[in-house]
Amino acid sequence: MNPTKQLIIEGVQISVGIVLASIGLKAFLLPNGFLDGGATGIAILISEIFNTNISLVLLVVSIPFLALAYVSLTRKIFWKSLISISALAVFIHFENFSSITEDKLLIAIFGGLFLGAGIGLTIKNGAVLDGSEILGIYINNRFGISIGNVILFFNILLFASTALLISVEIAMYSILTFLVTAKVIDLIIEGFEDYIGLMIVSTEAKKIEEGLTQEIGIGITIYKGKRGYGNTGEKEQKEIIHTVVNRIDIRRTYNLIDKLDENAFIIEFDVNNVKGGIMKKLLSQKK
Repeated sequence: MNPTKQLIIEGVQISVGIVLASIGLKAFLLPNGFLDGGATGIAILISEIFNTNISLVLLVVSIPFLALAYVSLTRKIFWKSLISISALAVFIHFENFSSITEDKLLIAIFGGLFLGAGIGLTIKNGAVLDGSEILGIYINNRFGISIGNVILFFNILLFASTALLISVEIAMYSILTFLVTAKVIDLIIEGFEDYIGLMIVSTEAKKIEEGLTQEIGIGITIYKGKRGYGNTGEKEQKEIIHTVVNRIDIRRTYNLIDKLDENAFIIEFDVNNVKGGIMKKLLSQKK
């Protein structure tokens, strides 16, 4: 794709993400004193305690994280993140939504949904709206601690502070908001379809290959392998089947394999994303 066109598409999607995140904050979380995790949660907590402008606090809180981004990430990500965070602060300042509902459960769920959609869309296009991800990347590069553990520890401190300084109830609803936000971010980045990878070793490999392509409608890759010393006491050549299945079809796939070879050796593993290859739709059309 043309670099200019790619940049325009990314800019449009990041803009949509900023709008969604600002709606989640101004229409749900901020009017009711709820927090999210990360740098955004710190900014909300400080603005609640000291009754200050959330937009200014968000910019100030983000400065250390952006400094880390400058030294640990690419310049492109740094500038896109700087512009995105600044734009979010501006949107929050000028937006004037009234609270949509007083139901605390709905506030936590839908606030997290909008905020997660906004953050996820922004991350997917190479920018960051929350500094805790930058901190996680930096510590991971320096000390080898996983990004997820860094963010988890960061948010444990944040929600514990919320419970002490504001209320336990607000802290609990804020945790719920964070969980919804995190799940929606995963869905936006990884997609709504959930894939499972399978590696299959069987004496009936040919029949399984035909069944997977014709009955299940999925593509396969065949590896040449050599069996180690088993109960036969000798090595032999084997065909290893590698495939990716939508989780919806996983039960049908196992039933097919069991029908053809109940002793087949199967390794199952999670797949975050699938691109290219022979898709089920194309196989169905050929059939």
